[in-house]
Amino acid sequence: MNNFNKYGVVCVDIIVQKFGGTSVSTRERRKMVIDKITEGKKAGYSLVIVVSAMGRKGEPYATDTLRNLVLENAPSCSLKHLDLLMSCGEIISSVVLASSLEEAGFDVVALTGYQAGLLTDDSFSNADILSIDASKILKHLEEDKIVVISGFQGATKDNEITTLGRGGSDTTAVALGVALNAKCVEIYTDVDGIMTADPNVVPKAKIIHEMNYDEVFQMADKGAKVIHPRAVEIAQNGNIPLKIKNTMSTHPGTTVYYCRKNGTLPYSSKSSKGLLTAITHKDDISQISIYTEANPEKDSQLLSALACGNISIDMINFFVDKKIFTIDGSQNLNLKNILRDFDVKYTILNNCSKVTIVGCRITGIPGVMATVVSALAKEGIKILQSSDSHSTISCLVPQEAGKKAVNILHEAFHLDQ
Repeated sequence: MNNFNKYGVVCVDIIVQKFGGTSVSTRERRKMVIDKITEGKKAGYSLVIVVSAMGRKGEPYATDTLRNLVLENAPSCSLKHLDLLMSCGEIISSVVLASSLEEAGFDVVALTGYQAGLLTDDSFSNADILSIDASKILKHLEEDKIVVISGFQGATKDNEITTLGRGGSDTTAVALGVALNAKCVEIYTDVDGIMTADPNVVPKAKIIHEMNYDEVFQMADKGAKVIHPRAVEIAQNGNIPLKIKNTMSTHPGTTVYYCRKNGTLPYSSKSSKGLLTAITHKDDISQISIYTEANPEKDSQLLSALACGNISIDMINFFVDKKIFTIDGSQNLNLKNILRDFDVKYTILNNCSKVTIVGCRITGIPGVMATVVSALAKEGIKILQSSDSHSTISCLVPQEAGKKAVNILHEAFHLDQ
């Protein structure tokens, strides 16, 4: 590719830009989107734009609004038919944005996920991308066109339309970035970047300028609404940089690499400063305690039954006389029905919060858990259960203390500095 664009700049590198539903929801915000696209073209990039459905729940073309058009009257509607309906939201967005770009003087083509070459399996409503035939996209880029693609969707080998599940437009953008060997993928939203904590919970939360894939994955997986974990996995496997930015500001945002560009920061094992990257939390968690003697065969049957019931368990601790784990509170009724078949004694502690500290540098550093326990104990917050990985420590606390716990730990690890 060696074309001059309308600004007299040679287009060589490809950048994928993804714009969320709030970014394309109004004429004023779409003008901001066009400004970001114009900046990219002036810098000499070939651009692939991925869009979500316009607006959020309750607005006319939002995904949940489209779903409710059917489910309110026909709750047994097949997932296959729902996918066909839900894919319309992103198609509307792509055509509306493409038309606005044409009015601004750009040469543009709008494509559905199917037209863009996204082949998926047939798991309707939560499909996985199997492969991408990017030949049509590359042909349009060779002609110096901006390619606007409907996110969240693809098609099976039998040409049946599928959707990719929660965070599907992020997944589309990153998968396309890898397939096109793009310079980076820019995820535009309504915040300036990834923050050290939810700013609605911690007013002193700050923007994180650089992170690695594992840190972002752990944040997303543990409750932070930044980018879907599946998209992060694809980016990591393809080693493609991600940039989380704000459509409505000029802030440089957060850049996600395989390794931080500035390397590992110096720290002292005697200090908690600089150890953590962020703190996240998830509410409406239930703690399950099952009282039964160890029986490998019965334990295996129980875990299989939970999996078949689509119940995801977390923070798992198995002891000789009991098993303790957590589930999303919305799964309580489903869990009770399964446990009834096993005739076991159990208790459920509802209304808990899972608070997680995230930092790639906490591995092997003594005193991190001691700082967590000490900081929470001083404020009388009881830790009900804990779990850890090489880059996270999670604590289960009463939900009424969840937000307070996040603030306490944010201060204890000096994330506000």
